Amino acid sequence: MKSNTIKTIGRSDFVNMGPIQLRQPLPSRNIDMVDPFILLHHYGPYDISEDNNPFDLGPHPHRGFEPITFLVQGEQLHRDSLGNESIVKTGDVQWTTAGRGIIHAEAPTKAFVQKGGTLEGIQLWLNLPAEKKMIPANYQHAKNEDFNSVNSKDNKVKIQIIAGELESNYGKIGTQTVVNVYMIDIEEGGEHFIEVSKTHQSMLYLLHGDVTVNDSESLKLNENQLIQFNQDGNGFSIKGHNTSKILFLSGEPFNEKVATYGPYVMNTQTEIMEAMRDYQMGKMGFLPAN
Repeated sequence: MKSNTIKTIGRSDFVNMGPIQLRQPLPSRNIDMVDPFILLHHYGPYDISEDNNPFDLGPHPHRGFEPITFLVQGEQLHRDSLGNESIVKTGDVQWTTAGRGIIHAEAPTKAFVQKGGTLEGIQLWLNLPAEKKMIPANYQHAKNEDFNSVNSKDNKVKIQIIAGELESNYGKIGTQTVVNVYMIDIEEGGEHFIEVSKTHQSMLYLLHGDVTVNDSESLKLNENQLIQFNQDGNGFSIKGHNTSKILFLSGEPFNEKVATYGPYVMNTQTEIMEAMRDYQMGKMGFLPAN
């Protein structure tokens, strides 16, 4: 099979977000977005305790896209204005469809803060097309043990299918658009070729480890950690040089104008102003601080 050529390679440098530092590989100086993926934040690992709990995100609104959390380590409590309340644990995924509007809050659980531990995760913003930006909000929580997975022939590469499809295996998350989302764990020496539809824009993000992509490009922690592919092949090969974890994302691009402001992702500035007004008027619901 022909491998997709590499369009862009990017770093994952730290940025300040209020009281915390986190990595922001997307958007970056080199990559504005990988349509339909708008933003990727890699937070932690943070040592959480009663004396140190910087990752406590109180109630805040969203509209027009899907904020998604992949919890790599730790334990978080999710609450939202739809009435959902769930404890998200290591390896779990929470997939929120903001649609016309939702208010949610995320923080380490009180029990986790009291006993102490490490918190790490990925926050991904997946755009919604114009025709779906005002659909009703929705929330999905999928547990780590419930995902289907595909293993390489050498059993050193495990591909967890969060959403979409791979080798006739399907993800547990129901999606509004055509996307594939995989969490890939690689042992030292593990190799595999992963197929990608030519209609998809796609990218890889390295969370931990050291891998070679297409026998030529290296991804290492604190060096280059993100690869965006061209749509000119059948997929890509990957080889691990030590224990590594990678997030793969692909989707059919919308090719629409994007207007963003804070927690809103719309198509025009007028729609952004409408979102701000609707939030202030309580049209996105209510969520108490505690």
